[in-house]
Amino acid sequence: MPSKVYYNSACPVCNAGIKDQRQRMEACGIRDIEWVDVHENPEAVREVGASLEQVRERLYVKDPDGRLNVGADAFTRLWSQTPGQRWLAKLFQLPVLRSFAQTAYNVFARLLYRWNRAKRHW
Repeated sequence: MPSKVYYNSACPVCNAGIKDQRQRMEACGIRDIEWVDVHENPEAVREVGASLEQVRERLYVKDPDGRLNVGADAFTRLWSQTPGQRWLAKLFQLPVLRSFAQTAYNVFARLLYRWNRAKRHW
């Protein structure tokens, strides 16, 4: 079973980030990831046990073993699989930086979510 990335294409910032990450990974030959756009496939959020609004706000990555990574941890998971970005994953797995990254990601994600709602992107 491949990893699954759950993202929201209705957010232009999120969509651009996912497009870039997907291109990087595919350029390295990584094709065993399923990219699930919850804007186009909202019922897919049931697979991660979250609401649509939660997945619109934060990135979710489900590992082949079923482990769920959310927010900054989701990005770290993708980076850990991507040559040229593995150093980022190692860096953000350090306890102090991980804590900082999670807090920064959550604040940014919340503000971005509110901006998207105000702009009526969904």
